[in-house]
Amino acid sequence: MCGVAGFFGNGVAPAEAGGLLNRMATSLSHRGPDDSGVHIDGMAGLAHRRLSLVGLSDGQQPMSDPSANLVISYNGEIFNYVELRNELIAKGRRFRTQSDTEVILHLYDEKGLDCLNKLNGDFAFALWDARQRRMVLARDRMGVRPLFHTRRGETLFFASEIKALLTVPGIEARLDPFALDQIFTLWTPLAPRTAFEGISELPPGHLMIVEDGRFEQRAWWRQTYPDAGDVRPRPDAVEELRALLNDATRIRLRADVPVGSYLSGGLDSSFVSALAARMRPEQLRTFSLGFDSDEHDESRWQSMMASELGVHHTAVRCTAGDIAALFPSVVAHVERPILRTAPAPLAKLSALVHDSGIKAVLTGEGADELFAGYDIFREAKLRRFCGRQPQSKFRTLLFQRLYPYLPGLQRQTPEYLARFFGAGDEQIDDPLYSHRPRFRSTSSAKLFFSPDLKQQLGNYDATAELVSMLPADFYRWHPLHQAQYLETVFLLPGYILSAQGDRVMMANSVEGRFPFLDPRVIDFAASLSPNMKLNGLREKHILKQAAKGLVPDAIVGRPKQPYRAPDSQTFAATQPRYLGGVLSDGAIGKGGLFNAAAVEKLKNKVLKQETASFRDDTAFIGIVSTQLWLDTFSTRAE
Repeated sequence: MCGVAGFFGNGVAPAEAGGLLNRMATSLSHRGPDDSGVHIDGMAGLAHRRLSLVGLSDGQQPMSDPSANLVISYNGEIFNYVELRNELIAKGRRFRTQSDTEVILHLYDEKGLDCLNKLNGDFAFALWDARQRRMVLARDRMGVRPLFHTRRGETLFFASEIKALLTVPGIEARLDPFALDQIFTLWTPLAPRTAFEGISELPPGHLMIVEDGRFEQRAWWRQTYPDAGDVRPRPDAVEELRALLNDATRIRLRADVPVGSYLSGGLDSSFVSALAARMRPEQLRTFSLGFDSDEHDESRWQSMMASELGVHHTAVRCTAGDIAALFPSVVAHVERPILRTAPAPLAKLSALVHDSGIKAVLTGEGADELFAGYDIFREAKLRRFCGRQPQSKFRTLLFQRLYPYLPGLQRQTPEYLARFFGAGDEQIDDPLYSHRPRFRSTSSAKLFFSPDLKQQLGNYDATAELVSMLPADFYRWHPLHQAQYLETVFLLPGYILSAQGDRVMMANSVEGRFPFLDPRVIDFAASLSPNMKLNGLREKHILKQAAKGLVPDAIVGRPKQPYRAPDSQTFAATQPRYLGGVLSDGAIGKGGLFNAAAVEKLKNKVLKQETASFRDDTAFIGIVSTQLWLDTFSTRAE
């Protein structure tokens, strides 16, 4: 895991290139504290910050081939590099290092851009092909590793994080109002859009080729599912899944340093930790996060699993004060407004991992998206049922079963629950049917937008833009697969793997590794029939079957409890001093994004610890994080 930066074009004077690349790399030092380097070849410049996990003594970057015609700056890991290396050696290729980086150079030299299809890993890289005078940017299938770019004139600048681009003279930080609308509706900007006006994200599974003054961007991979009528039964699916996950975990333990594992107390991380513990019984260290709030704490289950595995386990508790104290730095690392405090505790967890001397950890991310673990999948299925049978007496019980960890819903009437979840309200053939209630609830926080911002946005509809990005075959898929696509392609890379993943992990120089996001597991999960994933209202049906014998039945059978952290109540309990600055009338007025009077009422309501609705909770965190973003990046033009 590392930090990548560079440029391509004639817009950087030769005398300035070295200093610029060093500044860009220095801004990414948290991503790679172990080493740094630059490479300049006329109009092409590459910079690198290194976190050493593989090839500790000979993996320095930027790395070139023997002819120096191919040079790469690369962030991530190629987990099947051993097998690829052996294949290349058998073809007569000679290697100078033990690193996975050199494998990419040889593979590109042999296959060109088709090399991407051979890579099983999480990566973002810039490769300078001096023979073709061509710069290639590429990003992994699921968008685990970030890569951003912008232009100044005809010169392309790129980096792992936007803060590196902001070191380039002439590149300014301005908040994109349409990105803010997307965040306050969809939780994430829609790639290639970012929170920064004029700065783009290379979307997951995409590459960019720049040569002869031409900029070409295209997908080299995309998520897909079989047509609804083409799903075939798989009689040995449970055994196949267990074998795939076992191998995905095995190759993600490859490193020249110890690899740990997160243990949340849920099925996914428990399964991964159990597989890893069988392979490294004396070496595996596990790490957990606890809360003072019973509603959010899962320490009981974490301790149960750690005891079952017999591993060296370390846990850390996160208080309201911790969350409030960490929140400004989290916004700075995430580089965008967020609607939840959830990334802050994960930043504290990654700090624990770093302080324990571990540079990489396995996690269970991706399982809920691939195997239908989220409540939103069950909720959509139940809403469809209620739409077909509005008088069913089972509606109350079924809705209450969805969220046993939300006691307020247990006391509501069938009519209230049906209205709350929008049962029967939307058109069944709406492509966003599964997500409409979420988008509607989240976007209600936009009521706090200022009149000027509302005027600037006009009739813009973030959900309409989302629909415009759906592929043609989306409409031929089963409704569950449509819902999974929305989670996997947009929210997973846009929020989960970034704000709750790469950005808060790498803030502490820790690499996350995700066995469930192995491309073989992704393809396998997509091919399964919907009822193998969501069987009735039993989520992750096949995954639970595969985990039996490895994970205690009490964890396999426990109701799904998504990772959450205290939100507005955190600030009510602590009332950090910075709130007075970022939420003052002066700061709100200067930012120009929110209605100062409405924000003042919301702030008073929250800080008096009055009961906050979902809208209030979302709006308060969104407003605070947006104001912190403005304060951090000094962005809004007067």
